[in-house]
Amino acid sequence: MRVIAGLYKGRRLKTVEGLQVRPTSDRLRETLFNILAPRLEGARFLDLCAGSGAVGIEALSRGAAEVTFVEASRRAATVIGDNLHHCRIAAGARVVNRDALTALKYFAAHGLRFDLCYFDPPYDSEIYSPALWLIDRQGLATPGGVVVVEHRRGQGPGAGFDHLTAYRELAQGESGLTFFKFQI
Repeated sequence: MRVIAGLYKGRRLKTVEGLQVRPTSDRLRETLFNILAPRLEGARFLDLCAGSGAVGIEALSRGAAEVTFVEASRRAATVIGDNLHHCRIAAGARVVNRDALTALKYFAAHGLRFDLCYFDPPYDSEIYSPALWLIDRQGLATPGGVVVVEHRRGQGPGAGFDHLTAYRELAQGESGLTFFKFQI
Protein backbone atom coordinates (compact mmCIF):
# COMPACT_ATOMS: atom_id res chain seq x y z
CA MET A 1 0.00 0.00 0.00
CA ARG A 2 1.25 3.49 -0.81
CA VAL A 3 0.28 7.16 -0.60
CA ILE A 4 -1.29 7.97 -3.97
CA ALA A 5 -0.88 11.74 -4.37
CA GLY A 6 0.22 14.94 -2.74
CA LEU A 7 3.09 15.78 -0.44
CA TYR A 8 3.80 12.17 0.59
CA LYS A 9 3.12 10.58 -2.82
CA GLY A 10 4.72 7.20 -3.32
CA ARG A 11 5.56 6.54 0.34
CA ARG A 12 4.96 2.91 1.25
CA LEU A 13 2.72 2.28 4.24
CA LYS A 14 2.70 -0.67 6.62
CA THR A 15 -0.50 -2.63 6.93
CA VAL A 16 -1.89 -4.38 9.97
CA GLU A 17 -1.43 -8.14 9.83
CA GLY A 18 -3.25 -10.79 11.79
CA LEU A 19 -6.33 -8.72 12.64
CA GLN A 20 -9.62 -8.57 10.81
CA VAL A 21 -8.46 -5.49 8.94
CA ARG A 22 -9.41 -4.88 5.33
CA PRO A 23 -7.31 -2.03 3.95
CA THR A 24 -9.09 0.39 1.62
CA SER A 25 -7.67 -0.32 -1.84
CA ASP A 26 -5.49 2.25 -3.62
CA ARG A 27 -8.11 2.46 -6.36
CA LEU A 28 -10.97 3.16 -3.94
CA ARG A 29 -8.87 5.74 -2.04
CA GLU A 30 -8.05 7.48 -5.32
CA THR A 31 -11.74 7.61 -6.25
CA LEU A 32 -12.65 8.88 -2.76
CA PHE A 33 -10.09 11.67 -2.83
CA ASN A 34 -10.96 12.73 -6.38
CA ILE A 35 -14.49 13.33 -5.07
CA LEU A 36 -13.36 15.04 -1.83
CA ALA A 37 -10.62 17.17 -3.46
CA PRO A 38 -12.55 20.49 -3.47
CA ARG A 39 -13.27 20.18 0.28
CA LEU A 40 -9.90 18.90 1.48
CA GLU A 41 -7.62 21.93 1.69
CA GLY A 42 -7.40 23.02 5.33
CA ALA A 43 -10.04 20.51 6.47
CA ARG A 44 -10.33 18.86 9.87
CA PHE A 45 -10.54 15.18 8.95
CA LEU A 46 -11.68 12.23 11.09
CA ASP A 47 -10.45 8.76 10.12
CA LEU A 48 -12.76 6.56 12.22
CA CYS A 49 -11.79 2.86 12.47
CA ALA A 50 -8.53 3.91 10.85
CA GLY A 51 -6.75 0.55 10.52
CA SER A 52 -3.29 1.38 9.11
CA GLY A 53 -4.16 5.08 8.77
CA ALA A 54 -3.82 5.08 4.97
CA VAL A 55 -6.97 7.16 4.37
CA GLY A 56 -6.04 9.83 6.95
CA ILE A 57 -2.43 9.99 5.73
CA GLU A 58 -3.72 10.44 2.18
CA ALA A 59 -5.88 13.32 3.48
CA LEU A 60 -2.84 14.98 5.08
CA SER A 61 -0.82 14.42 1.92
CA ARG A 62 -3.51 16.19 -0.13
CA GLY A 63 -3.88 19.24 2.11
CA ALA A 64 -6.03 18.48 5.16
CA ALA A 65 -4.97 20.70 8.07
CA GLU A 66 -5.39 18.01 10.68
CA VAL A 67 -6.41 14.38 10.92
CA THR A 68 -7.65 12.52 13.96
CA PHE A 69 -7.13 8.77 13.63
CA VAL A 70 -9.39 6.60 15.81
CA GLU A 71 -8.46 2.95 16.15
CA ALA A 72 -9.45 0.49 18.89
CA SER A 73 -6.63 -2.00 18.27
CA ARG A 74 -3.40 -1.12 20.04
CA ARG A 75 -1.41 -2.95 17.35
CA ALA A 76 -3.13 -1.01 14.57
CA ALA A 77 -2.65 2.30 16.43
CA THR A 78 1.07 1.48 16.62
CA VAL A 79 1.13 0.87 12.86
CA ILE A 80 -0.53 4.26 12.31
CA GLY A 81 2.19 5.87 14.43
CA ASP A 82 4.86 4.02 12.44
CA ASN A 83 3.32 5.17 9.15
CA LEU A 84 3.17 8.78 10.33
CA HIS A 85 6.82 8.56 11.41
CA HIS A 86 7.85 6.97 8.08
CA CYS A 87 6.13 9.81 6.19
CA ARG A 88 7.76 12.32 8.58
CA ILE A 89 4.40 13.73 9.62
CA ALA A 90 4.90 15.45 12.96
CA ALA A 91 2.14 18.07 13.01
CA GLY A 92 -1.57 17.89 12.32
CA ALA A 93 -2.01 14.22 13.24
CA ARG A 94 -3.48 12.74 16.40
CA VAL A 95 -3.93 9.01 17.08
CA VAL A 96 -6.70 8.08 19.50
CA ASN A 97 -6.51 4.46 20.68
CA ARG A 98 -10.16 3.95 21.68
CA ASP A 99 -13.18 2.22 20.27
CA ALA A 100 -15.17 4.37 17.85
CA LEU A 101 -18.23 5.00 20.03
CA THR A 102 -16.18 5.98 23.09
CA ALA A 103 -14.08 8.33 20.95
CA LEU A 104 -17.16 9.94 19.38
CA LYS A 105 -18.69 10.53 22.82
CA TYR A 106 -15.42 12.12 23.97
CA PHE A 107 -15.31 14.39 20.92
CA ALA A 108 -18.92 15.46 21.53
CA ALA A 109 -18.23 16.21 25.21
CA HIS A 110 -15.26 18.38 24.22
CA GLY A 111 -16.96 20.21 21.33
CA LEU A 112 -14.77 18.75 18.58
CA ARG A 113 -16.16 18.98 15.06
CA PHE A 114 -14.88 17.68 11.73
CA ASP A 115 -15.27 18.95 8.17
CA LEU A 116 -14.79 15.47 6.71
CA CYS A 117 -15.37 12.14 8.42
CA TYR A 118 -14.36 8.79 6.95
CA PHE A 119 -15.87 5.77 8.68
CA ASP A 120 -14.66 2.28 7.74
CA PRO A 121 -15.54 -0.38 10.33
CA PRO A 122 -15.36 -4.11 9.60
CA TYR A 123 -18.11 -4.86 7.07
CA ASP A 124 -19.96 -7.24 9.39
CA SER A 125 -19.82 -4.84 12.34
CA GLU A 126 -22.92 -3.73 14.24
CA ILE A 127 -21.40 -0.27 14.78
CA TYR A 128 -22.58 1.47 11.60
CA SER A 129 -25.89 2.77 12.89
CA PRO A 130 -24.83 3.69 16.47
CA ALA A 131 -21.80 5.64 15.21
CA LEU A 132 -23.75 7.49 12.53
CA TRP A 133 -26.47 8.39 15.04
CA LEU A 134 -23.80 9.78 17.39
CA ILE A 135 -22.27 11.86 14.59
CA ASP A 136 -25.76 13.04 13.63
CA ARG A 137 -27.24 13.83 17.05
CA GLN A 138 -24.06 15.23 18.61
CA GLY A 139 -23.28 17.43 15.62
CA LEU A 140 -19.78 16.01 15.20
CA ALA A 141 -19.65 17.19 11.60
CA THR A 142 -19.49 20.89 10.80
CA PRO A 143 -22.54 22.35 8.99
CA GLY A 144 -22.22 21.25 5.37
CA GLY A 145 -19.59 18.71 6.41
CA VAL A 146 -19.33 15.35 4.69
CA VAL A 147 -19.40 11.89 6.26
CA VAL A 148 -18.25 9.03 4.03
CA VAL A 149 -19.02 5.46 5.02
CA GLU A 150 -17.23 2.47 3.48
CA HIS A 151 -19.31 -0.71 3.47
CA ARG A 152 -19.85 -3.93 1.60
CA ARG A 153 -21.23 -3.26 -1.88
CA GLY A 154 -25.03 -3.17 -1.83
CA GLN A 155 -25.24 -3.06 1.97
CA GLY A 156 -25.07 0.65 2.73
CA PRO A 157 -25.88 2.08 6.14
CA GLY A 158 -29.27 3.44 5.09
CA ALA A 159 -30.37 7.05 4.99
CA GLY A 160 -32.72 7.40 7.96
CA PHE A 161 -30.88 10.02 10.02
CA ASP A 162 -32.05 13.43 11.18
CA HIS A 163 -29.24 15.66 9.92
CA LEU A 164 -27.18 13.32 7.74
CA THR A 165 -28.54 13.14 4.22
CA ALA A 166 -27.16 10.56 1.80
CA TYR A 167 -26.38 12.27 -1.49
CA ARG A 168 -24.11 9.87 -3.36
CA GLU A 169 -23.30 6.17 -3.50
CA LEU A 170 -20.70 4.39 -5.51
CA ALA A 171 -19.46 0.83 -5.76
CA GLN A 172 -16.06 -0.49 -6.65
CA GLY A 173 -15.28 -4.20 -6.45
CA GLU A 174 -16.81 -5.61 -3.28
CA SER A 175 -16.77 -2.20 -1.58
CA GLY A 176 -19.21 0.66 -1.57
CA LEU A 177 -19.05 4.25 -0.38
CA THR A 178 -22.02 6.28 0.81
CA PHE A 179 -21.59 10.05 1.10
CA PHE A 180 -23.67 12.01 3.60
CA LYS A 181 -23.92 15.77 4.04
CA PHE A 182 -24.51 17.14 7.52
CA GLN A 183 -27.27 19.75 7.44
CA ILE A 184 -28.93 21.47 10.37
